[in-house]
Amino acid sequence: MIHSILIIGQSNMAGRGYAREVEPIQNKDILVLRNGRWRPMYVPVNPDRVTSGINLAESFADLYTRERGVQLGIIPCADGGTCLDQWAVGGLLFDHACYMAKLAQRTSTISAVLWHQGESDCAPERYPFYEEKLTKIIDGFRNRLGLYDVPFLLGGLGDFLINYSEKCANYHYINAALQRIAEGNERVGFVSAEGLLSNPDNLHFSAEALREFGVRYYDEFLKHEDKNKVFEEKPCADLAIVNEIELL
Repeated sequence: MIHSILIIGQSNMAGRGYAREVEPIQNKDILVLRNGRWRPMYVPVNPDRVTSGINLAESFADLYTRERGVQLGIIPCADGGTCLDQWAVGGLLFDHACYMAKLAQRTSTISAVLWHQGESDCAPERYPFYEEKLTKIIDGFRNRLGLYDVPFLLGGLGDFLINYSEKCANYHYINAALQRIAEGNERVGFVSAEGLLSNPDNLHFSAEALREFGVRYYDEFLKHEDKNKVFEEKPCADLAIVNEIELL
């Protein structure tokens, strides 16, 4: 059966790594939700912009499938440049992600939610409210999708942001809020971005950094997964077809 992960947030979760800088991941057990159906993984996984590229979910999924011997589907719902207010419960991005996740739940079981966002909330008028707003969003996804026993993994912002803009120099306030949320809530983990490098823009993680970041997300996932969780078998007429489709 298929396990799946929901990826949400802004551009660094959508992935802006340059594909030419890393070796492609060749793994037939990694799938991507497209038009409500599972397809073999392609790059970019989360094509929200023409600049989309390597995604941290690729290396996360590669480890997940190889260690468990299962298929893992990626549900891509990240959208570049978005702030927390746009992800609020009942908003377009929240509802879209829930809709996509519910489609995925027909043929898979969601085993984790991967979040990376915060660059758009570094402004002084926004970061003081980050912890409260994101906590409500996490609770909203848990309630809407029934993900009470599923780990939510929150990725830290990169130290390189201090070189991007005066506003983004406040990134450490966002990281502190993410860590407090992880410490104060069950099955929520914080994934450090310490030491990870950026593209020349000093805003987006490089492809190599995203490969490492995905490994760090997976390591954090292992600390929070429910090892006693029973995955429900769900019939899927596409499953026999999925493994036969070649990437074009």
